[in-house]
Amino acid sequence: MRYDERPIDDTPIHTADLPPTPIRDRNIPATAWVEAPADLLTLGADLPGSPVAEYKRRIGPWLLWRAGPAKGADARYWAALADDLADAHTLRLFPDGSAAGAGPSGTTHDRFRAWKEDLRDHDR
Repeated sequence: MRYDERPIDDTPIHTADLPPTPIRDRNIPATAWVEAPADLLTLGADLPGSPVAEYKRRIGPWLLWRAGPAKGADARYWAALADDLADAHTLRLFPDGSAAGAGPSGTTHDRFRAWKEDLRDHDR
C-alpha cells in the first residue's frame, strides 16, 4: 500500500514499541508517540498543509520520521537516537529533490541518501 494511502494509527505507542523496519500497513503519527519531543510534533508546521510527521523506520539506533510527502514537494525528515532524543538531526527535502541538513557527523548534506548514510555510520 502506498504510504499516502495507509490508514493513520493513533494508538499511543512508546519508543520501545516502534518497529525496526518500515511499516507497510499503517502510518504512525508523531502525535501517537508517547515520548515525542516538541520539535518532532512541530516538524511540518511551516510546510505546505502543515503535515504531521509520521514514523518511517529505525536506522540502527536512530528513529526516522518524515513530515510531508516522500518526493515532489516540501518535506522534512527528523532522526533522533532512541535512547537520547536530544540528539536529533533534521533534513529539509525540496520539491526538486535537493536537500539541506546536517547529520550526526556534523557534515551538511544536500542529498537524502547521504544524510541517511551518515545516520547509519554513526550508531554511537
